[in-house]
Amino acid sequence: MPTIWSVDRIEGELAMCEGPGRTMREIPLSLLPAGLREGDCLREEDGVFTPDPDEAERRRAANRALFRRLSGGE
Repeated sequence: MPTIWSVDRIEGELAMCEGPGRTMREIPLSLLPAGLREGDCLREEDGVFTPDPDEAERRRAANRALFRRLSGGE
């Protein structure tokens, strides 16, 4: 079963990623797709990381909706 990781930040040659249960993991950028940015999501399966743009957009949309609700915009 694949694991979804969200890139929290990039520090030098490492991506600090958040996964299931808010666990954090340092992943070397050399193991990840080029062009990775904070907020991107990765699907890990059998030690291979692939971008998951649909999951990243779903999370961004959920965060925008939450921000609008909290700021009284909805």
